[in-house]
Amino acid sequence: MANGANIAAMSGACARRGLCWRSLPPWTSSTSLQRWAAIALLVAGSGAAAACSGDRARDTATAAKPSAPAYAGDLPPLPRVQYAAARPEPLTRAAYEFAGRHPDVLKQMPCFCGCERNKHVHNGDCFVSGREANGRPQWSPHGIGCAICIDVALLAARMHGAGSTVAAIRAAVEQKYRAEYPTSTPTPPVMP
Repeated sequence: MANGANIAAMSGACARRGLCWRSLPPWTSSTSLQRWAAIALLVAGSGAAAACSGDRARDTATAAKPSAPAYAGDLPPLPRVQYAAARPEPLTRAAYEFAGRHPDVLKQMPCFCGCERNKHVHNGDCFVSGREANGRPQWSPHGIGCAICIDVALLAARMHGAGSTVAAIRAAVEQKYRAEYPTSTPTPPVMP
């Protein structure tokens, strides 16, 4: 955790808003971070066990190693929005970071929030609107206000971190959201 001197040394606007990736907001204690991390794991994993339980042995045998991050540098600050965030800031930050660092996973995950009307093709579009030449993401503000977008990304992040294949992650996302949210982005089938 960065100390006060490091926070003061960072760029003014970023540090004042508490959204820098190098540090946590000064009002964030380690206890509340642990609490939010536990909540993030519960939210992201709520349907994953049920979705994957039948195929666990097959999945373990064919699981691809987690992909290397597409961008490993400093991430830009989260976009500033004029509406309420759908999830607590640590969960939102985790979803954006996963989208920025693992586009290969979220490009194969559909989103169920209705964002296909905004020409989104996959869940990654809810967080990343483009990339600089070096791969650094340019954030879309859409994901900040959308609980479904964040939840899909966090489920994908949790399963990816556990070594699940993209196909298994996609199946879990589809099983959890397809029945309740019948429309989704026109995400192509999972590529091997």
